[in-house]
Amino acid sequence: MFPIRDDNPTLSTAWATFLIIGLNIVAWTLLQGFGMYPELPMSLCKFGVIPGEILGTVPPGTAVPLGNGMSCIVEGAHNWYTIFSHMFMHGGWLHIIGNMWFLYIFGDNVEDSMGSARFILFYLACGLAAVVVQMVANPASAIPMVGASGAISGVMGAYIILFPRAPVHMLVFFGFFFTRIVVPAFFMLGYWLLLQLFGGFFSLGVASGGVAFWAHVGGFVAGMLLILPVCNSDRTAACRARRGAMGGIVRRVK
Repeated sequence: MFPIRDDNPTLSTAWATFLIIGLNIVAWTLLQGFGMYPELPMSLCKFGVIPGEILGTVPPGTAVPLGNGMSCIVEGAHNWYTIFSHMFMHGGWLHIIGNMWFLYIFGDNVEDSMGSARFILFYLACGLAAVVVQMVANPASAIPMVGASGAISGVMGAYIILFPRAPVHMLVFFGFFFTRIVVPAFFMLGYWLLLQLFGGFFSLGVASGGVAFWAHVGGFVAGMLLILPVCNSDRTAACRARRGAMGGIVRRVK
């Protein structure tokens, strides 16, 4: 299932959400060369989080193959700046497009509940929680981890708390066929979280690259826990009132 939009109007323009999307696009363009070689692998090594490098569990000088004859060399220094920089790096076109689309759909309403300044801090805090959980799950990994999905997972965790019954329009694929349905947010986001949990359990002990499932779970849970202390209850109530009483019944859209 893939979300295409939600029926959840906002009270103000989501400036912080657009700013974060813009920064990701700038990083993809200027630092990652639109995903071309050698800029892409170089950016993964320089700006990606390597758990074993930060935690000191991987010997300095360890080479991590990145394809096309290139390798990432684990340094002896603890590059702490990467716990922030990795949130603006991506591994490919589908990676950045998918992440920015999810942020665009769910970020504006969460930002509306707290204001732009708080949203930026909230977003970064969820990203930090995501990378911590991923490092705990796989502390000896020498593979660079990149992507905004951990922080965006926090936004999705906040959304399920604030607007659990907001209608989300989904594309559902059945092989070569697809249809469009509308489901309550808790159904779509809960289903997504279950997929991350299943993927996370099956990835335990696996040293190869792939999806950082535990970063997604960590960010999502962090968003659920942090949203109530940081959101503005009056703004959230106004957002809900403007949306009106929406049912949570799954329905097919013709």
